[in-house]
Amino acid sequence: MSAPLAKPGSRTRSLAAEPTEFPGARNCRKMTTLDGLVAASDVDAAAVRTEIGAAFAMWEAAADIAFKEAPEGARADILIGAQVEPEGWAFADVFYEVASSEPIKPISRALVCLNPLKRWKVGFDGDLKTYDLRYTLAHEIGHAIGLDHPNGMGQIMGYRYEERFRALQPGDVRGAILLYGEPRLPGAPVAAASVPPDALRASPARRFAKRWGTRAFTARSP
Repeated sequence: MSAPLAKPGSRTRSLAAEPTEFPGARNCRKMTTLDGLVAASDVDAAAVRTEIGAAFAMWEAAADIAFKEAPEGARADILIGAQVEPEGWAFADVFYEVASSEPIKPISRALVCLNPLKRWKVGFDGDLKTYDLRYTLAHEIGHAIGLDHPNGMGQIMGYRYEERFRALQPGDVRGAILLYGEPRLPGAPVAAASVPPDALRASPARRFAKRWGTRAFTARSP
């Protein structure tokens, strides 16, 4: 688990509006708009925006964190776009405030990039080779706000894509609350089930990924 995003209050988010390079990133080095992904998946652009909003809303309901659209042309705390050099399925690259005196450096910015050559969908249909946008984005946004992969499955933040649930699970909620505190929104979910500490502890492989500042969402093994 990382330190939370550095800024207090609302965090800003935006979609990539043009091709942009990020030399310090590992998997989201070159990002562009989601137009190609939308066309290749035959998903309506408005539906994609709805799913992005729903993914952010999950985390807003889980903990004391809020997201707002960045003003046009402004640098967003979390930028979402498509890979220019496609690989894998989806990644989150996280940048830290290296000058901070904190023992765990706060997150200064995060990139979430999706592979535009993969086919994406809205909702579950049992096809684990085509990923649901909301589930995948919620997972990558979790990385962007400081959460790592837990040991085992059964959470949105689990290492592998699955279609057993489409909402945050108790371990996801507990992790977000540990970083940002209890939610302020009325009717927000709480971690009703007890989650063993090991479920929130990164495995050696996850610690390696965290050290490099990148998180990957992998496909289920055939």
